[in-house]
Amino acid sequence: MKWASHLSTKDNIEACVDESIEAIRSQMGGDSVHLTVIFVSPQFKDKYNEIPKLIRERIDPGRFLGCSGGGIVGGGREAEQQPAFSITCANLPDVEIKNICSDTTTLPDQDTAPDVWREWLGVSAEKKQNFIFLADPFSFRGEEFLSGVDFAYPNSSKVGGLASGAQMQGENALYLDDKIHRSGLVGMALSGNIGMDTIVAQGCRPIGEPVKISKCDGTLLTEMDGQPPLDLLQKVYEGLDENDRSLVQTSLFLGIEMDPLKDNPQQGDFLIRNIMGADKESGGVQVGAMLREGQLVQFHLRDKDMSSEDLRLVLNRYKAKEHSKKA
Repeated sequence: MKWASHLSTKDNIEACVDESIEAIRSQMGGDSVHLTVIFVSPQFKDKYNEIPKLIRERIDPGRFLGCSGGGIVGGGREAEQQPAFSITCANLPDVEIKNICSDTTTLPDQDTAPDVWREWLGVSAEKKQNFIFLADPFSFRGEEFLSGVDFAYPNSSKVGGLASGAQMQGENALYLDDKIHRSGLVGMALSGNIGMDTIVAQGCRPIGEPVKISKCDGTLLTEMDGQPPLDLLQKVYEGLDENDRSLVQTSLFLGIEMDPLKDNPQQGDFLIRNIMGADKESGGVQVGAMLREGQLVQFHLRDKDMSSEDLRLVLNRYKAKEHSKKA
């Protein structure tokens, strides 16, 4: 098994792909590629449809998965608010890869049996599956989907994320082999000679106080405790120091409480979701999740130093845990 990854920040997508494929070839050392995962920034949205062809002209990618993203990571580096393209390729001998594609209209009912979910997904539970999911937040009920998948595959690892960089439905890109999707979910199930452990480092801290959603429509949040979200955010903003005020401009997120039965949620008890846009006239904000009235939410800031420290902490904890298993 071998993995290779590269991030390019050139301002031309063809140049990005050329640079990235050259780096991948060097890292792979002649080994064949069985899986390719890409992420591309919205600065290249006019070229989204061309990217699979550009890659296939330069390399055989094997199975192909990816999406658009406001922030792009690859090769141990990250880029945000600038043109960026990342590619990760893997040589995976004796690994079976099955494609997954869905839209919001075909999800099984939440009270159906696990076998119904497995049949709908088309993935056997006889082998341990490792899932990668990428979804469009404007059109897919991600929490409902993951709840069903957890029910059907309780011992499987699931990783992935939400496509981003768009201001409205239809502007994100989801890639699955040669097809590009503008809504729904794409993914893959990997089984056989592979294992997947999951680590979560949010790197965000709350600002203000938790409040309940009093009015929303899908991903559009229009009222929090009876106030327009932007009005509430302005009150929170006035109580921040200069550093946090600066972070509000570039690193503002909304946390959604994960356990509604928890009386006093603290940092880490919220599912962090992107704020993808705002309407100054109505005071509403667009959030990267399907919302429900009554949910407890809180604004969060992502701090670069805190994110690095959080990731370092969970990685060290994981390393110590694995070391103790071998001792």
